[in-house]
Amino acid sequence: VMTLVADAEWINDESRVLNEYLFYCYKNIHWTTSVGSTILRLYNDDIRNTDIIVPPLSDQKKIASVLSALDDKIALNKKMNQKLEAMAKRLYDYWFVQFDFPDKNGCPYKTTGGKMEYNPTLKREIPVGWEVNNICPLMEILPGGTPSKAKPEYWNGDIPFFGPTDYCGDVFQLSTEEHITENGLNNCASALYPPKTIFITARGSVGKLIVCGKPMAMNQSCYALKPFDLEKYEYLFYLTKQLIEQLKKKGSGSVFKSINTLDIEQSFLSIAPNEIIELYCKKVKSIFERIKSNTVEIAKLTKLRDKLLPLLMNG
Repeated sequence: VMTLVADAEWINDESRVLNEYLFYCYKNIHWTTSVGSTILRLYNDDIRNTDIIVPPLSDQKKIASVLSALDDKIALNKKMNQKLEAMAKRLYDYWFVQFDFPDKNGCPYKTTGGKMEYNPTLKREIPVGWEVNNICPLMEILPGGTPSKAKPEYWNGDIPFFGPTDYCGDVFQLSTEEHITENGLNNCASALYPPKTIFITARGSVGKLIVCGKPMAMNQSCYALKPFDLEKYEYLFYLTKQLIEQLKKKGSGSVFKSINTLDIEQSFLSIAPNEIIELYCKKVKSIFERIKSNTVEIAKLTKLRDKLLPLLMNG
């Protein structure tokens, strides 16, 4: 027997309605106004006047168990990705910020007395033989662009179309809210960028970085940093993070309004010799592959959960 209820006594009684089941019930509701538009702010009466389906407790437990198992696995994968990313970042900082990369004897370079020299551009000491430059010799700076919204034939295709609002904090971007067609791609300033291209948000939510997990285009609020050697993208991802931190300092704080190509071209960093870059990428490659694999699984589990949620909530 299933019951429709919006009664406070029922909802507050766990002998009738499990809190975990209730959580998924309300997660399944699309709150709208009387004219069908999305509610921007919920009030007590909105909740009181919304019926939910209440099956027997045994069914509530089964439904909550299925959905919470998926949520637990999603959370576990996200936590694992955070730890893996922190490991790769820690090694990057150790080698390329503290300059304790392995010397020819496998010892930490700076700590064991490796030769350093003062660089007037960076106003700090860097290892002898390291270059000081912007990122342009390593990555091509490329634009984005949006096809005309007045042309429906440009939209709802198969090509992921990235914008700053798609950023969700993951290293790899696998999906986007909007998609464009081949015709749309041919009629905007964006190219179809290959996997391992780095996107940087330049307006709106500024300074966010993602790595393309699949071919995608992007809008004009971003730049694509396409490595000349895609097999070095792991190093270049963190080098670009260093660039962002430098731009934040120039902007007098953690908030800055925009990034342009001139900002990137006029920002100089210490660039490691090629053999050290290659060694770093070799060491962290499996970490990045695991992060991507976990991200793919998160996407599949999220899709499964979101498909099951309304089905289970409606019996």
